[in-house]
Amino acid sequence: MALFTFKLPDIGEGIAEAEIVGWHVKVGDRVEEDQPIADMMTDKATVEMESPVSGIVVRLAGEAGEQVAIGAMLVEIETDAQSVAAPMPSDETIAAETVGEAVIEDVATPSVRPEPVEGPSFSSEQIAKEEVQGFDKLSPNGSGAGRDDAAPVLASPAVRARAADLGIDLRQVKSAGDHVRHADLDAYLLYGQGQGYRPTGRSAKRPDEAIKVIGMRRRIAENMAASKRHIPHFSYVEEIDVTALETLREQMNDGRGDRPKLTMLPLLIAAICKAVPDFPMINARYDDEAGVVTRHGSVHLGLATQTDAGLMVPVIRDAQDRNVWQLASEIRRLADAARSGKAKSEELSGSTLTLTSLGPLGGIATTPVINRPEVAIIGPNRVIERPVFRGKEVVAAKLMNLSISCDHRVVDGWDAASFVQVVRKLLENPALLFVD
Repeated sequence: MALFTFKLPDIGEGIAEAEIVGWHVKVGDRVEEDQPIADMMTDKATVEMESPVSGIVVRLAGEAGEQVAIGAMLVEIETDAQSVAAPMPSDETIAAETVGEAVIEDVATPSVRPEPVEGPSFSSEQIAKEEVQGFDKLSPNGSGAGRDDAAPVLASPAVRARAADLGIDLRQVKSAGDHVRHADLDAYLLYGQGQGYRPTGRSAKRPDEAIKVIGMRRRIAENMAASKRHIPHFSYVEEIDVTALETLREQMNDGRGDRPKLTMLPLLIAAICKAVPDFPMINARYDDEAGVVTRHGSVHLGLATQTDAGLMVPVIRDAQDRNVWQLASEIRRLADAARSGKAKSEELSGSTLTLTSLGPLGGIATTPVINRPEVAIIGPNRVIERPVFRGKEVVAAKLMNLSISCDHRVVDGWDAASFVQVVRKLLENPALLFVD
């Protein structure tokens, strides 16, 4: 027998430590060579670590959420061999999963919820059977109405489950005997005590849960806090008539063939790229420690994307060089890669300007948080149809509010408003998108 120490390898240039996102094994488990043992998160990606040997796990570096330094012990494995060298995984053995850098909006962290108990319908035979079978399992549930508050109220498991589903507090149910039966619940509901109502919640109360903020959720929290702490945000919202744009989009989709269906986003990106050259400060990154603003000649557009792990920001490289069909294809490719966990690290970094869209949930207006160190973020909102005046006539028009948040240290309000007005002109006159 030999003890093999697997040390955390150098998994990226400039990476000094990584966070334990989750373990695939526990102490005492047997692992085989190349079996996944842990997910480790760096600043850019989550990396799945695989065991280089077979054996029994005898020690783990720590719990989820803890940091492990490069070169430090990650896991110790007792092997059958007399001695085992400690190989370092090659690039091919490390499968990078997707993790965005800064994301744009918060998203509720999923948590484990208890399954609601269904409230069955009971025949008289079932009631009698369950009352008899469950009588030896009767448990106190507090005091009943009309009883001494200190006296316990007993009920079978079936009765307790049904009461929980109906939202009935057994302490309020009167019973003729020494424990609450199904008939007592029926009387409570039928004869007025229940008032014909039930609590707003669908299921019984559940205990509070303490969810550790780790992994992607922790990165989101850190990035959002840093962005709001360092950047003095201001937002500007303008209403845009997209009636003509929507007509053009429908016509283009009718003849798209095997090309992806056009949404509003490729057309909006085209307008942004066309407007940026006159407003270079919008497409910039600000190194506030060095006091340097870099105005970028190319638009590397970050696209906030909802995934099961949280919001990620895959990047459309050189968006200004792509036509609307190419933009539509790249949006779909990057979104699919992010949601399936196949986006590469370089596809999740290096954006110069970010676009965030909630689609049909877009609301009336948004005030998105800037993707630091960028200086601006743009958010289209929901398209709605409303009556508007055209001359002396009232006509139906499709309207959309466009929001922008900017870093007031380097972008003035006049520049932000002027930029949005140029984008507005392009979207309201979509033929201008396709001419030099």
